[in-house]
Amino acid sequence: MKLANYERNVNRAIHKYNAYRKAASVIAKYPQKIKSGTEAKKLDGVGAKIAEKIDEFLSTGKLRKLEKIRSDDTSSSINFLTRVTGIGPAAARKFFEEGVKTLEDLKKIEHKLNHHQQIGLKYFEEFEKRIPRSEMQKMEALILQELEELDSEYIGTICGSYRRGLLICSKSEKLIQKLKCFLNFIFRAVNHVSKLYLNVFVYISLYRLIPKDQYYCGVLYFTGSDIFNKNMRTLALEKGFTLNEYTIRPLGVTGMPGEPLLVDSEKDIFDYIHMKYREPKERSE
Repeated sequence: MKLANYERNVNRAIHKYNAYRKAASVIAKYPQKIKSGTEAKKLDGVGAKIAEKIDEFLSTGKLRKLEKIRSDDTSSSINFLTRVTGIGPAAARKFFEEGVKTLEDLKKIEHKLNHHQQIGLKYFEEFEKRIPRSEMQKMEALILQELEELDSEYIGTICGSYRRGLLICSKSEKLIQKLKCFLNFIFRAVNHVSKLYLNVFVYISLYRLIPKDQYYCGVLYFTGSDIFNKNMRTLALEKGFTLNEYTIRPLGVTGMPGEPLLVDSEKDIFDYIHMKYREPKERSE
């Protein structure tokens, strides 16, 4: 995954990033230990170049390209900066060119950061932690209980890797529908969870407020994975639609999107583009 992050963050080669991610996902699901690049190449998503790197790693225990990346100040600094929530590859490169390489450097220019980046900097260590699934389940129950007590019409979904069934979760997205008393609910729920889980930080900006007509497109998008989303958007275009985290729209003869289609469930989106519905746990690629 370090090579994948390098291609995305430093080279901005998204196609290579996606290739590494897909190969890693396929290999992780393989029922036995890979013994050679030739064996790996038989798997869908593992090409000749990745197979060569597998052979190199199996024979030497390391990769020349990865060693070079680690020793390169530009690559290592940009990769590190992108770990701060709110800082993408473009912003990371800009900061690096301005002489920013570390958290201490970022703190010196905190006044130049946007709100999202300031939060990412302030709680960097908390965001780096992974949360056990069992703990996420307890927090989910508490949050949804608060939601129900506030208004039975509210809908909430914990998204991200948690919804895809991973045992260890990174920052999971929480989607909540309707505006009424929203901030009141957030502060109540976050306060409740934080009192019971003092070692877990709940970041308010990871909550998304989604209008009802955009809710399921949002749930689909924030559930991920990013590779699955990319593949689904590509298929949507092939079928004559444009799909994002807000809506799915038909494309006209001029290529301009029409009015948003009615979506009452995630399955509706799959049906529009004639794609077999996949449960969240099946959306790793």
